[in-house]
Amino acid sequence: MTLALDGGTPVRDTPFPTVSDASGRTFGAAEAAAAARVVASGALWRVTGTEVDALEREFADYLGVGHAVASTSGTAALHLAVAAIDPEPGDEVIVPPITDFGTVIAVLACNAVPVFADVDPVTGCLTAETVAAALSERTRAVIPVHLFGGPAPIDEIVALCRPRGIAVIEDCAQAYLTVPDGGSTWAGTRGDIGCFSLQQSKHISAGDGGLTVTGDPALARRMRLFADKGWPRDTGERTHLFYGLNYRMTELVGAVARVQLTRLADVVAARRSVARRLVDDLADLPGLRLPEPAEIERHSFWLFPMLLDPAVAGADNERFGAALAAEGIPVTAGYLDRPVYLNPALTERHAFGTSNFPFTSPPARAEMRYAAGDCPVAEDLIDRTLLVLQCNERFTERDVADIVEAVRKVSKHHAR
Repeated sequence: MTLALDGGTPVRDTPFPTVSDASGRTFGAAEAAAAARVVASGALWRVTGTEVDALEREFADYLGVGHAVASTSGTAALHLAVAAIDPEPGDEVIVPPITDFGTVIAVLACNAVPVFADVDPVTGCLTAETVAAALSERTRAVIPVHLFGGPAPIDEIVALCRPRGIAVIEDCAQAYLTVPDGGSTWAGTRGDIGCFSLQQSKHISAGDGGLTVTGDPALARRMRLFADKGWPRDTGERTHLFYGLNYRMTELVGAVARVQLTRLADVVAARRSVARRLVDDLADLPGLRLPEPAEIERHSFWLFPMLLDPAVAGADNERFGAALAAEGIPVTAGYLDRPVYLNPALTERHAFGTSNFPFTSPPARAEMRYAAGDCPVAEDLIDRTLLVLQCNERFTERDVADIVEAVRKVSKHHAR
């Protein structure tokens, strides 16, 4: 069968459900009613409203943690988390090279320095071994990202960091109801702070918004204050205890997010069902590594990752991905165009004007520079081996069947 890339008939000529519009989202009458309730109340900000407070309580209860703090975005949630540990200028925070730039923005916004540790060649996540190799006397925190909804080995990273007084901040933007090894509790509850996003593409969404969770009341209070200009409104004073920003979530966002939270378990279950079918129907293809069947109930499948062995599959991720895209399949080769540390903001050290701050020494322990080759495993994933398929709770049996047919068609062509 001729590939669509070579002039053949594509497997699919109609769009798949997408998180970009209603076709792939779970918004409905309940969200509309929640928004209308807020408008009717006349209290659209959280200071005099009730919705955001209720969301915080409900999300903390859902995850089984003591505290949740709402904010304006997933990036803001990460900023709150890093601010809560109060790093000194030039202190270091270890981050993965395969993540959204928001992970790094939170570090830079606190005048700290991102230090990149390499990742596991299968999961794309930090490991205790790669984190250990990046530690220094200036390390204040580590931010493991549960990539695509797959669990990072968070308990091992915590065991490495906690005796050293290093905070572990879990980036769970892609990982609602992900279950790391070592127990039944969810990602975001194993480290010191967990950070979640309510952005348009996430498992549940209010357009934008963020949530941080922690069992530590001191960290929770510091995050609440930081999200409201350092203003302790609960004391009745108009004073500002330390530098903070206005990251207050609005009541409209909070009300919609409360409804979305009730849909979360079904969304993740539906995505796991899609993943199970893909694993069952594609497991025999040469040079293609898929999530293990036993991993499916621990993964939440923000995206569905596949790894190629180009020598066996007959193509690298760029060629394989281009062929799949021509067949009408929503796929991305490598996930990112480049590792995070090769973005100009870091290679050109452009964070605060032309000062090169905080990458200079001082305040950093040495002149910090980023270059190709810093994390070779991550670079290989992006450049050669990683493919990610869109995964959505609204995919039908026909949608999944088309993905299977296209992947098998492309695999057969290149393996031949």
